[in-house]
Amino acid sequence: MQKTIRIGTRESQLALWQANQVKDLLTQQGYATELVPIKSDGDIDLVTPLYEIGVQGIFTKSLDIALLAGKIDIAVHSLKDVPTQLPKGIMQAAVLERGPVKDLLVYKNDLSFLDDQEGIAHIATSSIRRKAQWLRRFPNHELHNLRGNVNTRLQKLSAENWNGAIFAAAGLERIGVRPPESVELDWMLPAPAQGAVVVVCRDNDDYCREAITPINHDTTALCTKIERDFLRTLMGGCTTPISAFARIEGDTLWFEGNLCSLDGLVSYTVERTLPVAQTATLGQDAAQEVLQQGGAHIVEQIRNAGAL
Repeated sequence: MQKTIRIGTRESQLALWQANQVKDLLTQQGYATELVPIKSDGDIDLVTPLYEIGVQGIFTKSLDIALLAGKIDIAVHSLKDVPTQLPKGIMQAAVLERGPVKDLLVYKNDLSFLDDQEGIAHIATSSIRRKAQWLRRFPNHELHNLRGNVNTRLQKLSAENWNGAIFAAAGLERIGVRPPESVELDWMLPAPAQGAVVVVCRDNDDYCREAITPINHDTTALCTKIERDFLRTLMGGCTTPISAFARIEGDTLWFEGNLCSLDGLVSYTVERTLPVAQTATLGQDAAQEVLQQGGAHIVEQIRNAGAL
């Protein structure tokens, strides 16, 4: 009798979209599947800023617990939400082909506030990385906390007297809710693994591991591993202003990583271009370069501030 693979997912529209991508891929291979929605801690508390919650895996913990308890067989996450150290007993089984990587500014009225270097604009985001990069470029602007799923945040933006809010392009575009009043932030370096979806399973579940392995996208898996190696070496999480992006062109891998102070005033960036075959330690090496440039002082400041 064929086993039905129970796919754990958060309940948001975006999370369900991601889980259904995995469901469809497994169905195409002949596997029986069903979705099991589970509410995460990050979905319950929509008020406290993420950096104040201070919990690694705030969006993945509930699914990890359900997976280890045998209530689900696999879990689907946005890879950027997953701690760099997985819980004991859980393994990364596949990373899907990456979607849009960049951040977007969804704005109200017009974009004239971006050209006014002296004026004060009001921008909303829950991401400490986005806040730091935005303040580095627009130090006069005021940043506001914005929590919730994609649809909730769009509604909040509409209701508040803000000039705009920052979103991941992947989140808006995957569920078809990107407003016309939006612009890609080419200058903003994304979070490590942004735009990528990961599937995890119990490390002793051979059936699920064998089912999931064929849907792994090797290029995305390599690039996101390098980005997350950079993040892990800097001892960062979703509540630290660390950015990284790797891409492959032909046989060459291009990487850029960044660490900002919380206020955006200090920033360290590293860029590397290497043959793909020579990138095994690229993430760690790039992070060490940032630390040696002076980034170690920022990491210590952030740790003392309670963000790590």
